[in-house]
Amino acid sequence: EKGGARFITTIFDRAAPKGTGGVKVGGNYAASLLAHKMATEQGYDDCIYLDPATHTKIEEVGAANFFGITHDNAFITPHSPSILPSVTRKSLMVLAKEYLNLKVEEREILMDELGAFKEAGACGTAAIITPIKEITHNNKSYFFEAPGHITKQLYDLLLSIQQGEQEAPKDWIFEVG
Repeated sequence: EKGGARFITTIFDRAAPKGTGGVKVGGNYAASLLAHKMATEQGYDDCIYLDPATHTKIEEVGAANFFGITHDNAFITPHSPSILPSVTRKSLMVLAKEYLNLKVEEREILMDELGAFKEAGACGTAAIITPIKEITHNNKSYFFEAPGHITKQLYDLLLSIQQGEQEAPKDWIFEVG
């Protein structure tokens, strides 16, 4: 959706504790089909998965990783053993720190912290970044700049590296053959 996507938290878990959430297997995605359907039936683009133990911490956004930009310009992304270790997320963490000089934190993100973010996004291979304009949890909505200035900078920077227009960080590109 132009201007950012809308997400709602789900009561479903994407991955079980000590399960296969940290690896790319088909079963991890099959479990999300009903949650996605329910979110779209309510007018949202997809759902946000919370931690399976307490349902208070952000884990993933649909089939993508979550990140937020705080009002003091820190890049925050969840840390959990059930989150798929995304190359795109790791790349954005490096670019945020080394190119944009942002503080980068990989840690638990409580739902109660959403008010501390001015920008939020979902990141993954297919779209690189999908800006998030709204997250709804327990009938309370949080709104974000979408796309925000930093989110747009990160997207443009990663895309320019992928297209060979910007020099990549050391050890990102290897000649094969």
